[in-house]
Amino acid sequence: MSLFKKMFSREKKETLDKGLEKSKNDFFSKLGKAVAGKSKVDDEVLDDLEDVLVSSDVGVGTTVKIIKRIEERVARDRFLGTEELNRILREEIAALLSETNSGEATNFHVPANTKPYVIMVVGVNGVGKTTTIGKLAYQFQKEGKKVVLGAADTFRAAAIDQLQVWADRVGVPIVKQSMGSDPASVAFDSVQSAVKQQADVVIIDTAGRLHNKVNLMNELTKVKRVMQKVVDNAPHEVLLVLDGSTGQNAFEQAKQFTAATEVTSLAVTKLDGTAKGGVVIGISDQFQIPVKYIGVGEGIEDLQVFNKFEFVDSFFKK
Repeated sequence: MSLFKKMFSREKKETLDKGLEKSKNDFFSKLGKAVAGKSKVDDEVLDDLEDVLVSSDVGVGTTVKIIKRIEERVARDRFLGTEELNRILREEIAALLSETNSGEATNFHVPANTKPYVIMVVGVNGVGKTTTIGKLAYQFQKEGKKVVLGAADTFRAAAIDQLQVWADRVGVPIVKQSMGSDPASVAFDSVQSAVKQQADVVIIDTAGRLHNKVNLMNELTKVKRVMQKVVDNAPHEVLLVLDGSTGQNAFEQAKQFTAATEVTSLAVTKLDGTAKGGVVIGISDQFQIPVKYIGVGEGIEDLQVFNKFEFVDSFFKK
């Protein structure tokens, strides 16, 4: 299929292949058992396939869509063989994801006509939020962008310290205050500093607490409001970071955060250490919010731009 022409560099594609290896092996192991002894795709195979997709964390809603697409293929070609199932799955999942206008980028990019481009990063503690911010800063800097970080997760001392470590490692300025400071105040100072330094991008870390959705909503609304006093329409992007290894829990977190604030993009991390990579397919489809980045390793280069064609190609690569 022309959909699957190679877009990434060989090295980047190899990293993606390796990062999705556990998910791919688990999926094909389940699929092999589902079609064992069967020669054609019938109702029984489709029922088993449905179980395989759900147990691979694709999600019920997205699984139903995929099964319906394959049923339509079977209706057109009654003698569809099980040996063709991998190819058909690959094609139909790529086609499904193509219905969302996302996942087509191949490099790290911010609009040139918006300066500074303000990214507010949200997500619960432990999902890899700070690491994602650090790796994003590195990638933007590599693209020749001037980056400023803002440590507005002031409720956890470690969050400020961890962001400082990344700022030092990447070599970018960081704006911070003491633990317990007003997050909105830090966000304001960060955006103001970015304007003074004529930075291209400012990335604001925010508190990762979900125990009270109303408090979270109020806090994020306040952070947004004070940033807009410095830069119109800030933040330009609200990036939700999700831990892919938590599977269905990532869906739940996405529901909570999208209810609390207007999330405009997603990053799914820790895919290399899990067999739950199917969650990316489900989240991309169900929330109709672009999955912009995926984490497929611990290295500084292992945060990748999500490209749905490369992802599907790696996921179904035998």
